[in-house]
Amino acid sequence: MEKLEKQIVDYIYSTKYSDLTSEVIDSVQDRILDSIGVAIAAFDDDAPIAARQYASNRTKVNGSYIWGTDIKVDSETGAFTNGTSVRYLDYNDTYLSLEPLHPSDMIPGLISLSEENNKSGKDLILAIATGYELAVNLCDVASLRKYGWDHVSFTGLGAAAGASKLLGFSKDQIRSTLAIYSIPHASMRQTRVGELSMWKGAAAANAVRNAIFAANVVKSGFTGPYDFFEGEMGYVNQLLGGKLINPNILTEMSSKNTSRILDTYIKKWPVEYHAQSAIDACINLRLDIDDTKKINRIEIETFDAAYEIIAKDPEKWDPKTRETADHSLPYTVAAALADNIITQNSFSQAKINDPEIKRLLKASTLNENAELSKGYPDGIPNRIIVHTNDNVYKSEVKYPRGHANNKMDRSEIFNKFEKNTLGKYSESKIKDISYKIYNLNNFESISEIFMELKI
Repeated sequence: MEKLEKQIVDYIYSTKYSDLTSEVIDSVQDRILDSIGVAIAAFDDDAPIAARQYASNRTKVNGSYIWGTDIKVDSETGAFTNGTSVRYLDYNDTYLSLEPLHPSDMIPGLISLSEENNKSGKDLILAIATGYELAVNLCDVASLRKYGWDHVSFTGLGAAAGASKLLGFSKDQIRSTLAIYSIPHASMRQTRVGELSMWKGAAAANAVRNAIFAANVVKSGFTGPYDFFEGEMGYVNQLLGGKLINPNILTEMSSKNTSRILDTYIKKWPVEYHAQSAIDACINLRLDIDDTKKINRIEIETFDAAYEIIAKDPEKWDPKTRETADHSLPYTVAAALADNIITQNSFSQAKINDPEIKRLLKASTLNENAELSKGYPDGIPNRIIVHTNDNVYKSEVKYPRGHANNKMDRSEIFNKFEKNTLGKYSESKIKDISYKIYNLNNFESISEIFMELKI
């Protein structure tokens, strides 16, 4: 094996639950609970409904639960169906670096594989922490989108790492799982360009489904291509321009310090992460602006990555779908100012057509600010300047609530879960689910937790 490929495999093989800190274990539990909450909040939306319809023909008696139902399916179908629900509202966790990522996209697939193989809570926690470590580190090592590939290709590698750990694979089996995931399954960035479709919310679920497939076929005896990472036609040369910016991050991975999950961010608002601080700024401004009818001009100053991802396309200034609207910085600012809040309903067709939001959107200008760009990816600095007939108001936020430098505490994470599920679950059921997730490490089999998610 090439040097970096060997380092990755050796790292995955060596991780142990006993080496995880209590803070890491708590963070895994927090992200599982958060993932369940955002998935249940999206239960009645179009893509999750379509995914469940697909899954209904792929039932398996000893499989894994489709969240919110009593249907059991194979682990690959569970990964896709539950993963689509987790991702759909753009409300799950995030990490920003050379490449942005939603690392909790891998959680539904690892849960499905755990259920199907009757794994314990500790097994699942270790698999998730291991998957986060690889995927987040890869974001610091190189950029996929720079070369036209989608970030979910890193998510899938993280899921393949977690699945390998979950199934107790040998080093050869780990290498084959990573190779069978990565060589056939590169995801194109076109998913997130221009007007966005349902697939924006399903691309990561598909990548994780492919990672679970890779683990399942390796478990059945398959071997995968050699030198998948640094080989002549491998991952680095095909997807990363033949160059890694910070390769030492991979060579320095250590099972004694599996902690990158602590560097990821839980979302306060259901929008693409680069807009989180802009919403906080808008909420701050509304403390001084009692009526948006007084607003006649809005200046949005942002950083380069936000401009590239959620502002530059003309579709972002006149969104037609919820997928485009929640990936539009100008629309998000207009909606946050108009309603003094952002919820999943902020991206309904009625809101997209709302006359006041449309007026504020047309009154907006946006500039990429070199000073703000220097503050990324340490933070996500957005500055909003609002002009009324008689005054000018300005607010700038660098670290939104939930960022690694402005963390939510467990009570806030529970409150988010409660808010996302209260329309589907009773208060007692909400408390029962959260109690079990917070004690996940004590469960010998996790199926009894996820069977209780039925709505």
